[in-house]
Amino acid sequence: MVLTAAITDSVLLNGTMMRMLESEQKLTSRVGHLPDTYNFLKSGYDSDKIVMEDIIFGSSEYIKDGLLPLTEWLGESSWSDRMIDILDDIWAHAEIGTTFGKIPSENVEVNGEMLQVLSRIYFMTDEAKYLEWAIRLGDYYLLGDHHPTRDVSSLRLRDHGCEIVSGLCELYAVVSSADAEKKVAYQPHIFEMLEKILEVGRNEDGLFYDVVNPQTGEIINSRVADNFGYNLNGFYTVYLLDSIVAYREAVIKALMNLNMHYRDFDWENGSADGYADAIEGTLNLYNRENVNDVEEWLDSEIQVMWSKQQEDGIIEGWHGDGNFARTTIMYCLWKSKGLTLKPWRADVAVAAEMDGDTLWIAVKADSSWKGRLIFDQLRHSTILNLPFDWPRINQFTEWFTIQTGREYQVQKMGGERLQNIYSGRLSDGLPLEIGEGVHYFRVYSDPGTD
Repeated sequence: MVLTAAITDSVLLNGTMMRMLESEQKLTSRVGHLPDTYNFLKSGYDSDKIVMEDIIFGSSEYIKDGLLPLTEWLGESSWSDRMIDILDDIWAHAEIGTTFGKIPSENVEVNGEMLQVLSRIYFMTDEAKYLEWAIRLGDYYLLGDHHPTRDVSSLRLRDHGCEIVSGLCELYAVVSSADAEKKVAYQPHIFEMLEKILEVGRNEDGLFYDVVNPQTGEIINSRVADNFGYNLNGFYTVYLLDSIVAYREAVIKALMNLNMHYRDFDWENGSADGYADAIEGTLNLYNRENVNDVEEWLDSEIQVMWSKQQEDGIIEGWHGDGNFARTTIMYCLWKSKGLTLKPWRADVAVAAEMDGDTLWIAVKADSSWKGRLIFDQLRHSTILNLPFDWPRINQFTEWFTIQTGREYQVQKMGGERLQNIYSGRLSDGLPLEIGEGVHYFRVYSDPGTD
């Protein structure tokens, strides 16, 4: 709801959505800033007792699935403040003793989520404690006796378990930049994990099973995981760092088989949430590897997901409906190449295509509209301050982005003269005033102004 309001209704965002956040903090914060489930029928907490394991789990989910994506889109805000407060309190209540220091949980989902959050928040804040906490978890899994493939008999490659795989790969990306010695220490154990997953975790199409035994190769649950993209994010990240061709090939193989074998597939027993995860993961990887037929698959499967929405707007009536909205936003940002409109209006549509460094834009309106065309930015750099744009669960993929320090030329098709706009101005939006119909523009950078 917050993401949708951020794009379509600033009054709603700064009014109802902000009040919702304030109410959430007031009603749910139970242990410091850590939230617990609030029951409106009871006018109190759902559980009469404080169960720290549940509170840590819910807090971790709230950060990774909710507040972190919001922060990557909005930047610093009241939602990012809430995220930092919760993250700090999770680690203030880290009570599981290990030889590497205390950690907040023994749950691989929680710890995988923490690795993802800490890896990004460390760069965003430049606070050493977040790197120290992340390394504590990395040491626990990679240098201790909790290795995800060497030391367990059941490895979950779908959500609620697979987070540890991509989480460790994100940490590996962090130490590659921030701690060269730790990268050397982690590298063989990261390779061991990924190679074992490739060996025993995939079907013939390169997609992952729900659950396998990495020790024996037994397929414990043969259902195809809708979260294949989550795992492949990790593989591609390590490929970008170490040029392991097999890890890139694993991504390409999975993408190549989607349109041929997974049209209208029964993701997660037909759940819209399963379609959302499959589409979202694919968009993230397609941004990096432009594999033939993936675009056709995405256009097909989004229609299946959208068909599950009921006339009153509800999809399935649980919090997973939020995934439907986030994936829809991701899909639409792909079609607009990151462009949004302010003010948004239901009858005004924008689409775009990239041809090298040139962006071709179409804006359609049923009646006169005046506003700004907002271009995307290098959010991984400008907001998160990451050293490079590694693929991340719940990220908003970057398509056409404004490069700082460049001058851009904007041309309205139909013979009008070119307009030169510096990147700083273009980041604030291109002023437009259009009448009814479809209007075409092109935007491109002058290489000489770098």
